This record gives sequence, structure tokens and C-alpha cells, in this order.
Amino acid sequence: MPRVRSTRALTLVVLALGTVAVVAARQAVPTPQNVPVPVGDPAALGLAGYTKVLCSAVFVSGRDPEEASRNSAYWWLQGTDLAEVKYEVDRDRRVVRATHGAFTKEARHYGDQGCVLPADGRIHFTPTPVRSTLPGAQTMPWPMGDAPDNRPLPDGIDKAKLDAAVEAAFDPAAMTAAFIVVYKGQIVAERYMEGVTRDTQLESWSMGKSLTATLFALLVKDGTYTLDQPAPVPLWQTPGDARQKISVRHLMNMSSGLRFVGNQDPAGSRTQDYPDHYYIYTGAIDVFEYSITRPLEFEPGTEGRYRNSDPLTIGYLIRREVERRGENYLTWPQQALFDRIGIRRQVLEPDPYGNFLLTGYDYGTARNWARIGLLHLQDGMWMGERLLPEGWTTFVSARAPGWRRPEYGGLFWLNGIRTWTLPEDTYLAAGAGGQNTYIVPSRDLVIVRMGHFRGSGAGRRANNRAFTLLLEALPLPSPRDYQRPALFRSPQHGDR
Repeated sequence: MPRVRSTRALTLVVLALGTVAVVAARQAVPTPQNVPVPVGDPAALGLAGYTKVLCSAVFVSGRDPEEASRNSAYWWLQGTDLAEVKYEVDRDRRVVRATHGAFTKEARHYGDQGCVLPADGRIHFTPTPVRSTLPGAQTMPWPMGDAPDNRPLPDGIDKAKLDAAVEAAFDPAAMTAAFIVVYKGQIVAERYMEGVTRDTQLESWSMGKSLTATLFALLVKDGTYTLDQPAPVPLWQTPGDARQKISVRHLMNMSSGLRFVGNQDPAGSRTQDYPDHYYIYTGAIDVFEYSITRPLEFEPGTEGRYRNSDPLTIGYLIRREVERRGENYLTWPQQALFDRIGIRRQVLEPDPYGNFLLTGYDYGTARNWARIGLLHLQDGMWMGERLLPEGWTTFVSARAPGWRRPEYGGLFWLNGIRTWTLPEDTYLAAGAGGQNTYIVPSRDLVIVRMGHFRGSGAGRRANNRAFTLLLEALPLPSPRDYQRPALFRSPQHGDR
């Protein structure tokens, strides 16, 4: 298969979020030759990303196509005059087709699996309806439902400052779509942009990585996997394969050492014209197969880098176990997690081979993400039942040893370098374009902020202004013991 042809330099914006961690390469390990690399013209691949995002914006989120093209899908075609891009939305066939220059790409909506780019003109899985077993949301109070809540605000909240915090989050330049504050388990503030409601499935991007960690935790709790076992990828078990040294913990900490060209790798270390980080979204490939076939670049655990290969390999392990049990992989998240915490619909989009692309192609409501944040705030407990393993939230919110700065944990980001004007113990699910679920244990607080991609820069500034006001609006916490359970700590590095 031909390599990607070199074209004009790509303008690469961080697709998964937050703080850019540019780290110097450590001692590399030998890697085999002839490893598969991205195939296709970067211009065509960018058009594919544009087409898929536009399809999901229209058919999953219910957005106007022109608005979605201008404010979200455009990202994949940076440097291109959108007036040169022609698109068609076929609502009968639920297809979006886009053309730019010599290239045409198409994405189709497949019901509860959202929008998918085809491989060889088709998809290679059977679309499956995903149904919740929960009664209507209006019949149950928060957090299991959305029945009206007439309770007064908790004591000590300054309502004027709370309102000011919400107003600050909705700076017009930020294009904030949703903002929710959950304090002591109660929604104390909630607002949406015009055209968005609490039921709107919004682009969530790499918040899906944290969802992957949450789903995987269910398989740790039932004893299927442990953090410190060698990752049970059959391909890696050949005698002499250096990847045998990769543990599940390494994958969860994004420090596996797999060679996977990312958007935060030092420019001098890039060996491809098109990064693997983007190819999984635009190449219409089997993303699990692509991830597990990466060779080793660094000794596992020594180099923390933001690379999609690691959470996708965790996703591969999830699918492998679910199907080994004879369960339906496409409906398993709804049955195993979502129905248990009041989520009636969350759109998890797969690649054309039916693998959830939870590194970025996932859609959820702001309330859904608030529930996921609340599950973590409560140390994995929900309505008196333990859903996540004891101490799991300690693991995901602790500094990953391979990272040089205290900014990453277990598929969650940390606030160790104080990116956000929130307490240092804050950890978050975070995605491109300003999708964030903040968990603040010391203030008994969950905050969800979602928005459209074009407003992400202004959104970061608006968030920090809002957070400053929000903390002033809430009563100071009482002295408490913050000792957390030691389970899942790294035996080498402890809970740092």
C-alpha cells in the first residue's frame, strides 16, 4: 500500500485537549521495519474527517448543517476556504457527502451507532438498536432521572455569584453549548445555548477516553483484568516480542511506549506526513487492529505521551472480553453502565469494523457527563451500590509515573499544573473543542462545560473566569480527612 504523499504542512491543533505536553524523547528501543502507516492523501483524509463530523452534527446532535460546518467540522480542513467545499445532506438516506477539489467523501448515519465512514464503500458490522431499560426520565428524580427538582439551593451558596459564574461561562466568543454545576449531588446551575437542550447529544471528543476507563473498570471489578498484569493482547505474546512488557497500567497511564505518531510529539520525532493520531478518525480503518500492531518505541512506563493507541488497546480488551462472554458489544455499555446511572442514551460511534472509537467519536448530553462525573466524585458508588472497584478513582486521579509533569492520570487529565482556576485535586475528562467534565473532590463538585470547536480558545478563558466566581459562590469546605484508599497505587511510585 502506498504511503501518504507529502503535501502542504498540516495545521495541527490538539485534537484531544487541554494542556500540550511537549516532552523530549528518552532512550528509544529498536523498532521493526515495514510497519503499516497512514494511507491516502492528507487532503482526502481531512475531507473524510470533515464529512463524518458534519454527519454527526446533523443526524446525532440535530444541528443546522451550515452552522456545524462553520463551527465544528471546519477543523479538519484548516487552511481551506470552506466556500470551496461543497456538501450535500440527504435526509432520506441519512447521508452526508462532501467534495473538495478532486476528492469526495461520504458518511452515513446508522441509528444508535451514529455516523460512520465506510471502508471499501460499506461498513463491516451489523447496526444494532440500543435500548435503555429505564422508565422515562421525567418519572425519576435526579440523578437517575430528570424530574423537576424544586429543592432550594444548599445552605451557604451565594446565588448572585453563582449566576455571575454561569454568565461568565457563556461569553459569546466561547460558543458554550452547555454548562452544569453539581454541588453535593444536586444540580445548582444549568444553562444551554439557544437550540441546545438537556437532551442534545453533543460532540464529546476525548472525554470518551475517560469513559473507556470507566467501562474497563467494570471488568477490573469483576476480576477479568488487573492493572498490573501484562496486557493480554495475543499478538504480543510471540516469544521475543518486546510488547510483552506492556502492562494494563501502562496503557491506562498512556505510557505503553507504542510508536504512534501523536499531535503532541516533538516535531523532530515525527516520521510520517500524517499522524496516526488523526488517521484513526479519518482513515476508515480497523482502529483496534491498527493500534495493537504498533511496534514499541520506548520502554513501557518510562515515557508518558498522549497517544490514541493506548486507550484504543484498552477498548480492544473490552470488546474481546464482552464477545468472549457471548454478549453484544454494541449494547454492552448501555446495559453494564449507563442504565445503572440514569443515562438513557449516549451515542458511541464505531469505525467501519464496529469498534467503538471512544478516543473522539462519542456524543452525550451534559447531564450524562455530569452523572459520569458524579460516579467518580462518589468513589465509584451509586445509590449505595459499588459500581467501580474500591480505589479506582484514586488510581485514575493520581499522577501517571511516566509523565514528566503532573497533568495526566489514568485516562483522565489532572490539574497538577493549575491549568484551571480550580483546586489542585481536580481531575477531568477532557476533549477537543472545550468538552470538559471536572471532578473536584475537595469541594464536592462536578462541573460540565461543552461547546462548539471554534470557541474553544475563548472557552478556556471563560471557564477560568467562571470557576473563580463559582468557588467564591460556594461555602468553604469543612476540615476533612482526604486520605484515599491505596488500592491500585503503583507499587513503584505510589500515589503522586
